[in-house]
Amino acid sequence: MAKADPHRLKLSQLRALVAIADQGSFSDAALHMELSQSAVSHAIATLEDELGVLLLNRGRQGAVLTPVGEQITEEARQVLRSLSNLCNRADEAKGLQTGEVRIAAFRSVATHILPEVIRQFRQQYPGVTIAIDEKSHYELVENDLRQGRADVGFTYLPTRDEFEQWELLRDRYIMLLPPSAQLPAPFTWEDLAAYPLILTPGDDGDRQYLDRLLHRWGQQVQPAYVVREDSTILSMVERGLGATIMAALAAEPIPPELRVAELPQPLERVIGVIVLRDALLPPPVYAFLERLKAVWLKSRAAQPSPGLAAGNS
Repeated sequence: MAKADPHRLKLSQLRALVAIADQGSFSDAALHMELSQSAVSHAIATLEDELGVLLLNRGRQGAVLTPVGEQITEEARQVLRSLSNLCNRADEAKGLQTGEVRIAAFRSVATHILPEVIRQFRQQYPGVTIAIDEKSHYELVENDLRQGRADVGFTYLPTRDEFEQWELLRDRYIMLLPPSAQLPAPFTWEDLAAYPLILTPGDDGDRQYLDRLLHRWGQQVQPAYVVREDSTILSMVERGLGATIMAALAAEPIPPELRVAELPQPLERVIGVIVLRDALLPPPVYAFLERLKAVWLKSRAAQPSPGLAAGNS
């Protein structure tokens, strides 16, 4: 039998072996690693082929390490610990052990996009603090970056050339109607006019953006109710007081009793990430942006939310 070649071993194989030893089964290890079970099985099979030894006994009770498997798993743990220490040393040199990332965002981004990014970022850089300032208007976000009060902002695109910007997602506007509403096909502006409208105030950034989009189609809305909080608007619609036009991300989670209709013409807001162009940002900010891109690209590869149509980054 040929001698095992260390240059042919892969870190993914070692991670899979350790995960199975810790979790007790291939399926639990796959769930822990956020991989398919077949990918984990393939990693172990190729590792056993390369080493020429049986590492795991498979049975109804799960996966049990063989004696040589226990020894090799401990060696694999040491390799992974060494790799983690290597990355920590590099991060220390880059100034990623301490610091702060200051974020300015509107509520729907802070609620639905940032939490998972922050969770993963804090796992990797526990010494870096995150400060989020929620704004009622995207122009306030941009102003915070200009004034040096924020490092990263979430706004509507396109925006001014003073910012480096990239598209994160496209969020369409939808009609939300009371549970008893009838939905004609197609839904027309005249159908919309039959309902009292519940919208946010005129000084709200999203309301101003929506008004501009509607104006392009020759539509002007006069709300019967003006309400600041999205959750209150949804509750009022649920109780039959009227209908609303809302960005899908802001409406999440949509109460199951509400009727959802597409607008007569598709309207959407393009949400983007911005930093001040040519700004000297600290290393934690760049690390946060990389984590944001990685998380969002992964989420786009998964099943999309019914309310979102992902754009190009």
